[in-house]
Amino acid sequence: MIFRDDLTEYDRARERMVQSQIEARGIKDPRVLEAMRQVPRHLFVPVDMRGSAYRDSPLPIGEGQTISQPYIVALMTEMLELSGEERVLEIGTGSGYQAAILSLLAREVYTVERLPSLAQRAEEVLRQLGYTNVHIRVGDGTLGWPEHAPYEAIIVTAASPEVPAPLLDQLADGGRLVAPVGPRWNQTLVRVRREGDRFHRERLTAVAFVPLVGKHGWREDDGLLRRVIG
Repeated sequence: MIFRDDLTEYDRARERMVQSQIEARGIKDPRVLEAMRQVPRHLFVPVDMRGSAYRDSPLPIGEGQTISQPYIVALMTEMLELSGEERVLEIGTGSGYQAAILSLLAREVYTVERLPSLAQRAEEVLRQLGYTNVHIRVGDGTLGWPEHAPYEAIIVTAASPEVPAPLLDQLADGGRLVAPVGPRWNQTLVRVRREGDRFHRERLTAVAFVPLVGKHGWREDDGLLRRVIG
């Protein structure tokens, strides 16, 4: 691709990201690729990390949380199979970057963040950039956001031992849920499809995410993360 003279270095870096990290690894959905080209990832990371925003890696965003690797964002988004009319639930707002991508691909995005400081920062960036169909709530993401259920798509951007039962309850018939599931340090990305009262699970790839803390995930106890039992 020939870069125009009026593009900034960030624009060029974002195009290189899409070509070398995302398209080259098999992401084919043209709407997902276009969204990844449009959203300014560097504005969702701390100022001192902006030079690294388009690298092939996750980055810290504070509070022990990260913004996911660009390829993983694209992969999870593609696996939702969005057409543009869906109501999407995101668990783990983080920086707000994934929500911004989803906002270009779905009708409404509802996103839940446990940490108030991250939720506030994400809300400010999303508002400044004009992503008006994203709605943020501070709370326990493992409980979902039942007031707006059912959701045609649910994406979980932190890992839990199992898919939280409330999220399965809030998934619409025919809906898709994508989440990292497994032990603390390594997980498997899974996609769940709902057909009536049946849930069909598909294993996608090995991943490593920060833990999903909450009633139906992991808990914090003296600085250690432990699975919630019962």
